[in-house]
Amino acid sequence: MTTNVRDLRKWKSEGTKFTMLTCYDYSTARWLDRAGIPVLLVGDSLGTTMLGYPDTLSVTMDDMIRHAGAVIRGAPGALVIGDMPFMAYHASAEDAIRNAGRFLQESRVSAVKMEGGGRVIDYTKQLTAMGIPVMGHLGLTPTFVNQFGGYRVQGRSDEAAEQILADARALEEAGAFAVVLEAIPSALGQRVTQA
Repeated sequence: MTTNVRDLRKWKSEGTKFTMLTCYDYSTARWLDRAGIPVLLVGDSLGTTMLGYPDTLSVTMDDMIRHAGAVIRGAPGALVIGDMPFMAYHASAEDAIRNAGRFLQESRVSAVKMEGGGRVIDYTKQLTAMGIPVMGHLGLTPTFVNQFGGYRVQGRSDEAAEQILADARALEEAGAFAVVLEAIPSALGQRVTQA
């Protein structure tokens, strides 16, 4: 039986913990499927870990679709989420819709992940209205690493923490089924999780 977004919502309401791991290839996906890992993320970090790029900014939709398809074939029982790469949704809602649609059609992922708040909240609302499940991603968002001046913990100031909390709430209201919180203070993570 394949894990789906409804299962994640049920587990959250029941307080059931589950494991989500990052996976980039068929062989690893087979092992994770056999181990019963219910959720897999095909991250754009495949650029640095699998393709030898210096960062994630060089990853294309074609790269993501190819690797996500391999993961899907290797782990047919998992909910597989595809990470939308740099510039796949940054320019417009039309880009977000087209590329998320490609992801679902061409690789068969069950959901997409997008980094950031702001416009991403509007895109999330549009995608979920079209039936495309969206996972948000706040805190350290690697596609914005040049804007941050490197890989640094985010949300340390009161203002930045409040913005992350507000963005998490807005993503939930827009229909996101989950939000990745990366490199933020643990106290802020608890606040977001309990909100």
